[in-house]
Amino acid sequence: MAKKGKTPEQMIPGMGEPKRIGLFAWLRGRFFAGMVIAAPLAATFFILQFLINFIDSRVKPLLPPLLQPETYTNYAIPGFGVLVLVIALTVLGAVTANLIGRSLLAATDRILSRIPIVKNVYAALKQLTEVLANNQQASFDRCVMVEYPKAGSWCIAFVSSHAKGEIGSKLGTTKIGVFVPTTPNPTSGFLIYVEESETVALDMTVEEGAKMILTAGLVVPDYLTPEAQPSIAEPKVRTEQLTEQA
Repeated sequence: MAKKGKTPEQMIPGMGEPKRIGLFAWLRGRFFAGMVIAAPLAATFFILQFLINFIDSRVKPLLPPLLQPETYTNYAIPGFGVLVLVIALTVLGAVTANLIGRSLLAATDRILSRIPIVKNVYAALKQLTEVLANNQQASFDRCVMVEYPKAGSWCIAFVSSHAKGEIGSKLGTTKIGVFVPTTPNPTSGFLIYVEESETVALDMTVEEGAKMILTAGLVVPDYLTPEAQPSIAEPKVRTEQLTEQA
């Protein structure tokens, strides 16, 4: 009887043999897999719970007893303060849409703009909210790396826009504004204007860069260089060679 040749999978060491794992390794892998799934869900739940409780604790004391649900029930209704806040903001927006509301808003704006210290905070917050409200598509363009705070030290930055207005006329329109966030709070940082040729473009998205900054570099997005990317034809060629040898 002719001896059967080995299959290509059997000729490659390690292939065709099922990998055996112990019970402890299997339980550990399933435990960590469960943690990976449950951690973001639990974090989201606790953050929402904190925000709801925070708003309820600030809004409910402002309501008269007749409007508080505890007056008619034996337990507190979570999220009632959030509902009241949403209704109040909607009513405020409707009131300020007419002539009388706009007049009251303008008078309030003039009063706050004349109070020392308060006017600086009020003007900055008002300008920020107007920018976000009028330009809902405003966002960072892309993620780059710049040398900061000294030569040879590189940090992740987000491109905002090219230099415009007075800055563009003084520095030149070839300069770009980059926001260098701080770790672990990416909402604070520095706005720097540099030459675009002095930056290193990154393939990662702004969201991936923000995650990397938020985790102090512990979460790094996957990236394969063109040389490191596996070729689809290589396994097929290897299998054909082994079949011919068999």
